[in-house]
Amino acid sequence: MTPPLRFAAIGLDHRHVYHLVGELIAAGAVCAGFCPQTSDAKVLEGFLERFPQLDPVDRERLFDDPSIDIVVCAAIPRDRAAIAIRAMQAGKDVMVDKPGAITADEVDEIDCVARETSRLYSICFSERFVVRACEVASRLVAEGQIGRVIQTVGLGPHRLNRAIRPDWFFDPAAYGGIITDIASHQIDQFLHFTGAPDATIVSASTANHNLREMPAFEDYGEVLLHGGGASGFIRVDWFTPDSLKAWGDGRLFLLGTEGYIELRKYIDIDGRAGGDHVFLSNRAGTRHIDASHEPLTYFRNFLNDVRDRTSTAMPAGHALKVTRLAIEAQEIARHRKGLVDGAAR
Repeated sequence: MTPPLRFAAIGLDHRHVYHLVGELIAAGAVCAGFCPQTSDAKVLEGFLERFPQLDPVDRERLFDDPSIDIVVCAAIPRDRAAIAIRAMQAGKDVMVDKPGAITADEVDEIDCVARETSRLYSICFSERFVVRACEVASRLVAEGQIGRVIQTVGLGPHRLNRAIRPDWFFDPAAYGGIITDIASHQIDQFLHFTGAPDATIVSASTANHNLREMPAFEDYGEVLLHGGGASGFIRVDWFTPDSLKAWGDGRLFLLGTEGYIELRKYIDIDGRAGGDHVFLSNRAGTRHIDASHEPLTYFRNFLNDVRDRTSTAMPAGHALKVTRLAIEAQEIARHRKGLVDGAAR
């Protein structure tokens, strides 16, 4: 019997570390320990509540332990590239939270080290890989249920929860900007569902509507992109009302040549209970699919890739392609904002 793969958690700064660790354990991997270093004591507290059986271990010991196959990371975004590079140089494959990097130079360095070390570098785009509705939609598209996907509309609203956010959350130099951070999810989904190997950023913009006392912060972003004969529109924001029974009404629309699919990922507002709602309309009719019990495949596939040196969890190079596009869109938005601000003066 093949022994289970072992992994370590380094970078406990974002709550996404909970599903990185939890889903890998559920897929059959063993957590060899975690580095307790964090910028947010609440994240560490939540981690200890969820995983009381895991042991804190010095960071360098985790990097240097030859029995550890994988490092997972949800550090402050500005720190993720360095942690991933250190892990790959230590002979480990890597799974990081998005964004995996916040500058083009970081992406180039990650790419270079991954090639030199032959290590796997993967980004867990949770709005696809931890959403069961996306599993169903992927199958429907692969089956040709809506023909060829020619347009995607991805909406990524979030609740700000300002009182519990750490200082770095409001610093673009730390999190990379709203497009680099959040819209990487929707860029990933555009490439995945359209099958486009690459994309062109047509336009991008950001704004700060509510936190004027923090002028560098961005609470709204939008992107238009084209690729593979398809187009995509993205809107991300921090305007989810506190009254909504979910952190955001995340939605994805897939327009095909023979029908369309709508995903209501986290809530069917004032409708059906729970999340993971899929609506399919094609020549055969219209129906609602409850995807809440659909198995998640990314984590199991990633472990298989580590064992077999394959690329089934995501195509080779996909993670960095998405990251490059998100950073490019962020830069376009910054340039546009600079022109607008300059004209206003």
